[in-house]
Amino acid sequence: MLNESAIKGAITSREMRALELNAEYFGVSQLQLMENAGRIVAQEIASRFTSDKKVAVFCGLGGNGGDGFVAARHLASMGFKVVVILAGKASEISHKAALENWRVLQFLRESITIHEVYDSSLIPDIDADIAVDALLGIGTKGRLKPPIKQLVEKINSLNAFKLAVDVPTGIDSDTGEVLGTAVKANLTITFYKTKRGLEVAKEYTGELKVKDIGLPQELENYAGPGDVKLVVKARVPESHKGDYGRLLVIGGSETFSGAPALVALAALRTGVDLAYIAAPQKTAYAISAMSPDLITIKLDGEHLNVGNVPTLKTYVEKSDAVVLGPGLGLHMETRDAVKALIDVVEGAGKPLLLDADGLKAFAEFKRKLNTPVVLTPHAGEYAILTGKTLPENIREKALETQKTAAELGAVILLKGPVDIIADEKKFKLNFTGNPGMTVGGTGDVLSGIVGAFLAQSADPFEAAVAGAFVNGAAGDFAFAEKGYHMMASDLLEWIPKVLDDPMSHLKVQKTGGAKTA
Repeated sequence: MLNESAIKGAITSREMRALELNAEYFGVSQLQLMENAGRIVAQEIASRFTSDKKVAVFCGLGGNGGDGFVAARHLASMGFKVVVILAGKASEISHKAALENWRVLQFLRESITIHEVYDSSLIPDIDADIAVDALLGIGTKGRLKPPIKQLVEKINSLNAFKLAVDVPTGIDSDTGEVLGTAVKANLTITFYKTKRGLEVAKEYTGELKVKDIGLPQELENYAGPGDVKLVVKARVPESHKGDYGRLLVIGGSETFSGAPALVALAALRTGVDLAYIAAPQKTAYAISAMSPDLITIKLDGEHLNVGNVPTLKTYVEKSDAVVLGPGLGLHMETRDAVKALIDVVEGAGKPLLLDADGLKAFAEFKRKLNTPVVLTPHAGEYAILTGKTLPENIREKALETQKTAAELGAVILLKGPVDIIADEKKFKLNFTGNPGMTVGGTGDVLSGIVGAFLAQSADPFEAAVAGAFVNGAAGDFAFAEKGYHMMASDLLEWIPKVLDDPMSHLKVQKTGGAKTA
């Protein structure tokens, strides 16, 4: 029978990888985490066996193998006779922290014997009392391939106590599926939190211990580069136009033509294939003149009105997500149109982002929507939406935002000195950005980034978290270049840099542009 309470407290492989990258961003390095993990494994062995025992440590080329390198070093220093079996060539170790720990082992040849096994024929005869499985970690998918498969079979054939590091090799840590074959461990030491697959695959996990490796749980509530990695969609050579999303932006008025243009341009910089802007005719022509990259839908009338809904319905259906509200205005006929359009978007089941005037119009008839929705208010718009003034304390503010998110069945991205992203189950805080971003239009850029992620099928909460980080980080790069003379359009040029290398924000943080916790 499954331990349901343990599963509820589990973390997925993608969440764990994002958290580890965020931890590095906030100052807890992969090298520190690896050192802690390997030391814990060694200490567990030392607590169960005397140092005259022989230990074989089977290591892969990634982070899990790095944990094994550290464990081997500590075990050797405790007096154990240690053999390390590397699954591949040392030149193929690409994980930076693992490579550093591998280099240390090269100077310990008197106490540690090393075998590089890049072909199954090279697997040595092994006499061991303890076998440590540090071949593959969480996130492994697909059937095991040589020489990993043969090394797993070798481990299972040994008359030894078998300890798996984080997850037995060959077990899908998220599902518990056996990937062809798997290590049958006597003990599995997993780190930070349990993984659902370990609870499912008890036959292979053996005794399960969850150990702390110095990852503060508080970091789960902070947005970082790992959150960006969760939503960025990889491009494949066989890609076609439309594979990376079509975003429909509905906004603009006689006064505000720049707002929807910034949304669409930000979405294009984020990676959507097409961004349509639906705006009143005169406004649409003005937007078309701003950039040849913008596709405009020219609506009848001086303002968005209910008569435009049939035309827009066609574009809603052919789009992958909708941003409604930037620069829209709040004429009575526009408010009626917003209500009708929300019904259309809901009926089509498309993700929706409501911002600015769209959000204010929604506040008049707010209800729980039956489609994924992200709301992006600042404090003033939040007060209009809820009739409430937010508390000053950041945690209390986050919990209050979470309540509203639950009531509306929405993700709320509350913009502020520290952004709060909340749904009914969780919240995250985003610290990127700077006071220069009070300039008009930065919120429109944010809507474009989040809208693009939604159009690329990202989870709404993850899209909002990543969007807040990317927008703020782009603003910090713009600040580093132009100081408080920045404009919203300056952010557009920095979006690709943040998406391609979100850790690069660490460099600009040092200039004083970014917010801190």
